[in-house]
Amino acid sequence: MRRPSRKPFVRRQEEEQHKINNRIQAQEVRLVLEGQEPKVMRTSEALAMAEEQELDLVEISPNANPPVCKIMDYKKFLYNQKKKQKELKAKQSKVVIKEIRFGPNTDDHDFNFKLAHARKFLEEGSKLKAYVFFRGRTIVFKDRGELLLLKFAQELADLGTIEQMPKLEGKRMIIMVNPKKK
Repeated sequence: MRRPSRKPFVRRQEEEQHKINNRIQAQEVRLVLEGQEPKVMRTSEALAMAEEQELDLVEISPNANPPVCKIMDYKKFLYNQKKKQKELKAKQSKVVIKEIRFGPNTDDHDFNFKLAHARKFLEEGSKLKAYVFFRGRTIVFKDRGELLLLKFAQELADLGTIEQMPKLEGKRMIIMVNPKKK
């Protein structure tokens, strides 16, 4: 049995982004030059100017009337654009959520131990998800779990703000705490 032939992968994303040189179909373009007023001229004249300078004519704003073009090194332009996007991506902060699990009958020592961890997480700038997990018949102690989480949130009031009050989801009662901005 013969497999159907596949089309080769062609990278055309860059060409689709901007029309360059002979791909510009408009009769007239508005040419933006460095340190000069924009000029409206025939596309052929603008192409000739670009060839003289050994650069590309790039359509920047295709929806304008006439389309706005600029003479530049297209590969360098794409490189700079990718570089800017990479910098923006690097500046974005990733939200880290740390979880702390309690039981409905958690003792004071365990509570204080987990509270110390929670303080450390909030100081690092991480978001905190604390929950009480009810196993088996311990679900009858919902009020204990809620009191435990409220006490936990009250202890962390100096480092974080409550995003979500205690809420029962299945066998878990969850509270969310965001770190305060410094």
